[in-house]
Amino acid sequence: MHQSGEDYLKTILLLHKRFHVVRKVDIAEAMGYTKPSVSHMIKNLNQLHYVDVIGNNVCLTAIGRQCANKIYARYCIIRDLLIYLGVKPLTAEKDACRMEHMISDETFEALKNYWKGELINGVIAGSAIDKGL
Repeated sequence: MHQSGEDYLKTILLLHKRFHVVRKVDIAEAMGYTKPSVSHMIKNLNQLHYVDVIGNNVCLTAIGRQCANKIYARYCIIRDLLIYLGVKPLTAEKDACRMEHMISDETFEALKNYWKGELINGVIAGSAIDKGL
């Protein structure tokens, strides 16, 4: 799947967390796209079995939810790690949105494992401070 499709799935996931019904107009507003562009992408995502459209409600299928959760988890971990490293939150959000699509599963797992190691027991372990650097 391409970056744009992943962005749509993530947006639908986040909108579903806020609202029970996600309409195409909600997606267009959230993403800053035109309604015809959103309709075209939703049609494509439906053909790929990532979403179902039931009445006015755009719903993630099981496969769509799995993909959306994966990309959102990548985004959150990358964003939080960048903020921890001193990147301004707005910059970290923008960069994480781009990076979530570009890195390999191997690189993401390494970042995730590193980040988990930094947060053991709510304290930062293995940091440069702990190493006397």
